[in-house]
Amino acid sequence: MALVSAAPYLALLGEEDQSLKSFALTSLNDIVDQLWAEIANNISKLEELYEDESFEKRSLAALIISKVYYNLGDFEASVKYSLNAGDEFNIDEHSQYIETIISQCISLYNTLAQKKYGDESVTIDERLVAIFEKMLEKCIKANELKLALGIALESYRIDVVERILVHEIEVSEENALNLINYVLICSNSVVPNTNFRNQVLNLLIKLLLPLTKNQEFFTIIKIIVQLNDSKLAAQLFKELVSKGEDLIAYQSAFDLVGAAPQELLDNVINQLNKDFGDLTSTSKKILTILSGVPTCDLDITFLFKNNNTDIAILNKTKNLLEGRSSIFHSAVTFSNAFMHAGTTDDSFFRNNLEWLGRANNWSKFSATAALGVIHKGNLSQGRNILKPYLPGSSGAPHTKGGSLFALGLIFAGHGREIIEYLKNYIDEHGNSAGANDGDVVLHGAALGAGVAGMASGSESLYEALKVVLYSDSAISGQAAGLAMGLVMLGSGQETAIHDMLTYAQETQHENIIRGLAIGIALLNYSREEKADSIIEELMSQESSILRYGGVFTISLAYAGTANNKAIKKLLHHAVSDPSDDVRRAAVLGLGFLLIRDYTSAPQIVQLLSQSHNPHVRYGTALALGISCAGRAYSPAIDVLEPLTKDPVDFVRQGALIATAMILIQQNEVSYPKVKEFTKRYADTIKNKHEDALAKFGATLAQGIIDAGGRNVTINLENSQTSTLNIKAIVGLTVFVQSWYWFPLAHFLSLSFAPTAVIGITGDLKIPKFELNCHAKPELFQYPPKHEEIKEKQPDKIATAVLSTTVKAKTRAKKKQDLKDETDGKKDVEKMEIDEESKPETEVKVEESKEEKPAEPASSEQAQVRYAKTPYKISNLSRVLPVQSNYLSFIRDDRFVPVRKFRGSSGIVVLEDTKPEEEVELIKTVRQLNTTDAPLPEAFTLSAEDLRELDDDY
Repeated sequence: MALVSAAPYLALLGEEDQSLKSFALTSLNDIVDQLWAEIANNISKLEELYEDESFEKRSLAALIISKVYYNLGDFEASVKYSLNAGDEFNIDEHSQYIETIISQCISLYNTLAQKKYGDESVTIDERLVAIFEKMLEKCIKANELKLALGIALESYRIDVVERILVHEIEVSEENALNLINYVLICSNSVVPNTNFRNQVLNLLIKLLLPLTKNQEFFTIIKIIVQLNDSKLAAQLFKELVSKGEDLIAYQSAFDLVGAAPQELLDNVINQLNKDFGDLTSTSKKILTILSGVPTCDLDITFLFKNNNTDIAILNKTKNLLEGRSSIFHSAVTFSNAFMHAGTTDDSFFRNNLEWLGRANNWSKFSATAALGVIHKGNLSQGRNILKPYLPGSSGAPHTKGGSLFALGLIFAGHGREIIEYLKNYIDEHGNSAGANDGDVVLHGAALGAGVAGMASGSESLYEALKVVLYSDSAISGQAAGLAMGLVMLGSGQETAIHDMLTYAQETQHENIIRGLAIGIALLNYSREEKADSIIEELMSQESSILRYGGVFTISLAYAGTANNKAIKKLLHHAVSDPSDDVRRAAVLGLGFLLIRDYTSAPQIVQLLSQSHNPHVRYGTALALGISCAGRAYSPAIDVLEPLTKDPVDFVRQGALIATAMILIQQNEVSYPKVKEFTKRYADTIKNKHEDALAKFGATLAQGIIDAGGRNVTINLENSQTSTLNIKAIVGLTVFVQSWYWFPLAHFLSLSFAPTAVIGITGDLKIPKFELNCHAKPELFQYPPKHEEIKEKQPDKIATAVLSTTVKAKTRAKKKQDLKDETDGKKDVEKMEIDEESKPETEVKVEESKEEKPAEPASSEQAQVRYAKTPYKISNLSRVLPVQSNYLSFIRDDRFVPVRKFRGSSGIVVLEDTKPEEEVELIKTVRQLNTTDAPLPEAFTLSAEDLRELDDDY
């Protein structure tokens, strides 16, 4: 029979006999979960027993008190008494109470340990430490090592991390490598403190370097990028060369180029030049790869050879939009630039010279700068292509300025060859800022220098741009402020921040303040908590533009971290700031924070998408476009769809652009709704009553969804190194500033990443070979090209008929009807027979002509499935990110990847197992452009020829 009251046991607590009290406590502990409410009324008796230090069972009293508080929902008090319970608190007991309190204890320990990491004065109760360590040991004994490592990382216990990994290396190197990769991933997602993260990364390097297997070299490259450590990179390359691991060195170099900022690459090159001494063929190749030239050449070769641009879409849009209107001319310019980004195909401009001639002023600037997007990465020919437009030519100032910006875009992130040229121009003309014509050219030079010198940390270039800034010209000063941030990207240099913030507070030009505000945000990229002080300073400013910069500083400092504190700050400013600019930017900034946690973005912004404020709705659209870019994420599209029909024009613009960013490279099979959206873009442009801003957005959307000849995606993470794509994030950050200054839209091209598998041999050549794709071909094919539908010819105009003619025809018809009535009686029988004998096939044919609406493909049909028989794709073909998971090298083929191929894409270094055999090679764009003069054929001169030569001389 179940006990209905705890009164008898509670009464025993007042007895003098210690054994009776002990019996009462033991009994109460058995029934506390059922009768806790009654025991709670007498908790003071239990507390008295606990406080009596002479009482033997005082720890049991503490346990019962803890359980009572647990049932009351007061977890803080419950944890406090559970610690006092000592051994009575059994962590091996399987109960909801134990699980909850242990979870609370670990959470409390983690909080205190994180505080202690930055402040040694913080103390942690030894009993709390004991419970924490007991749980860790329990995990380790149960072989739940990933759980133990996760707990240790959250509590900043690097000693535990090291102990587990060292032990596992001794037992099994393979398992240890898996755990090291797990810790590497967790360090990005779990560890909010950059100093501790760097400590963990350095520990991983220390553990990895002594290992002998090849595979961990690629893990070391991931860590080098995160640590930004050039000396470590140089050490790795020297070790690979000394071991004769040339191919692994080349693959590591390509990975580093794809993920590292320009400054790190420059430092590695300088370090290796010192360390290598006499250069061998291997070391020369490593240095060549690190220059970025081969990567750019391979990328533009892929884009050039696979260009699948649907020019009919662009031509139709151009014809529908009035070229004399600046906004429409610029829209088509941007769309063309995006569609042909990196393909080196500028035929649209050459075929539409009359239309191009309608561009005026800044539209001309953008049109010339578009050549930089189209030839992006064409390092060998870029300067020659722009030569007719560069300063020194007879072109207009806007053309010259646009060409300098274009030059920067071509050399974006690889500006070694061009930075000096741009800097020299700025040095020569920097003091003349303010002169109308010169100011426009300086604007282009500053933007070009910023994008070419991005993350180079060049002090001399920074100082040259500062001279332009201090000239206080609104046009060139805005570009200079932005470029200073680009050059010092992520450095957090305090002097630079102080210079820029001080000048922003002094100048009267809003354009300059805006350029500096974004520049400061760029300076603090990926600095996380180290940027908190400048964030607080910016957010406390009276100037809404500086607060706008503060919001972007939060977004970039914590990009990809999904940091709760940063999300709360942005949400706070999104709903409370008096400035619409700040509110829009705050919502938009959520997109940058949620790059890695994109699945939660639609939930977080869904309510904001229904805000009464159109600026907040616009921010919501772009936040989803940024966080879910290239992922075809349905919940994001569901939130955006109503916004594409929003009553406010610029909200529709943002929603259309965002849908294109999300649906880039999708077809109807993989994502059935894509056809609906591409039609919506076309219908928006075609609609004569549609607002100009919405048409502008739809035109850009057409360019984005088909970007790079339909061969690029917007990729915000580097798949090889699991790091954020710096260029892509910067590109999107500056692209959204085109709200104020439309030529900045070209920066979106920095976020375009080619989607290909490019296999190259050890001598950096592209062999022809095939791979298997274990999926249905239609899942990853290009969308069908636009077919021009011939418009229906207008009906012929009816001929005018006189009233007298009508009367005459009526009389004739009446006579004929009377005749038919008499003749009809004779033919009724014949007609009936004819009806019966009409063949059924005729009826069926008529029925089949009726078109039925196409049924939408189900989600099951749209899902990717493995195919029983794989189909072949050739080297240097388009491979979508999802498709890469279904690729494999053909077994026993001649070419084998040096790195285990696990759904990776990009540049893959190959080992040639039959080097003695001939192989057909694919020429790169650089090789095609390097046309050596052919040797002259042998010939003989006759006596007559000699006489003619003598006469000529």
